[in-house]
Amino acid sequence: MTPDDKTPPTGHRRTAADSRAAADTALLEAFGGVRGMVDTTVPGLVFVLLYTIKRDIHLAAIAALGLSVLLGLTRLVRKETLKHAFSGVFGVAFGAIFAMMSGDAKNFYLPGMLYTLGLAIAYILSAIFRFPLIGVLLGPMLKENLSWRTRNPGRFRAYTRSTWAWGLILLAKSAVLFPLYWWGDATQLGWVKVALGIPPFLLCVYLTWIFLAKAPPPIDVIAEMEAEEKAERDRERAKAEADKAADPLLSEWTGQIVTEARTESADRQPPRH
Repeated sequence: MTPDDKTPPTGHRRTAADSRAAADTALLEAFGGVRGMVDTTVPGLVFVLLYTIKRDIHLAAIAALGLSVLLGLTRLVRKETLKHAFSGVFGVAFGAIFAMMSGDAKNFYLPGMLYTLGLAIAYILSAIFRFPLIGVLLGPMLKENLSWRTRNPGRFRAYTRSTWAWGLILLAKSAVLFPLYWWGDATQLGWVKVALGIPPFLLCVYLTWIFLAKAPPPIDVIAEMEAEEKAERDRERAKAEADKAADPLLSEWTGQIVTEARTESADRQPPRH
């Protein structure tokens, strides 16, 4: 075990079991889980399937967009988070419009491919500049915010490794898809893109889980702030009670001094004839 892997010497920490459970939940929430994979993969599958059978760009694009909207409405009715559904709807909408306007079915996949490439570059650059995006994304969900950057070097390293994994895997995915976009046909590109939709995502999530499982628990800065606020309130309450308890003694002492001063003054006055 290296020094960085040790639990940091200060701060409010969770147990290993709590940390792993919170990390699992945060990972699923951050990246959409199974429903997120369905929202982003199935519309593309419908498009390539219909285009392969009918060779009709408009039919395939409208069907994919309609399915994406239906998935979003289903989330809305079930009162689930809509961020992944909205991203899926917008991605499919841009792809559908681009494909229909250009008359090239391959352009249905281009917005998503550009997004993946941009995300890969962002991950890699954030790791190079020591501000890994996985930590930025998961930190607030795990109630550690950015404390891992300065107070928890083991988690800093785990977040950096996770970010590198996401960046390199997404970059490898782009390296497969863009040559097909330039030199392949729409059917080849579509099926390969569908095939590369879920496995790289699962690999990224798995590696992130492995890195974080071996890292020290997060420092719960929210609990720290709450504890500091409670301690400050307790100090103020104790001071107020001490002041209140001292008031009668102070009044009695002051009264004695005044009485003694009056007595001494009266004794010093000359007798009247």
